[in-house]
Amino acid sequence: MRDRRLGVAVWVKNTRAAKNLRKFGTIHYISKRLQYVSMYVDADQIDETIRIMEMLHFVTKVERSHRHEIPVEYNNAKPDKAKEYDYKQEKSQVMALAETLMAEEDIQSRVAST
Repeated sequence: MRDRRLGVAVWVKNTRAAKNLRKFGTIHYISKRLQYVSMYVDADQIDETIRIMEMLHFVTKVERSHRHEIPVEYNNAKPDKAKEYDYKQEKSQVMALAETLMAEEDIQSRVAST
């Protein structure tokens, strides 16, 4: 089973030294232009890991990700009226097409039986 991980942004002075952060967690992305490292750290040890990373000479700042705090379930979302109208219209068109096909089959079966 995989441990719970949290995202961390580590601002560095030199991106070459960013490889040394591998021992603290999984590096996801290194930005050479903005000079930061996006990485994942175990949730159980995040406070201790951040404290140790801040003491490194090539690290300027460490920020936690707040992505895990954002709710992903939306209970009070209002349905889109335009989409509902389109679905109803599409359903009525499909039903009308099915009725015409049934009527054509009925006519063909009557002609074939006579």
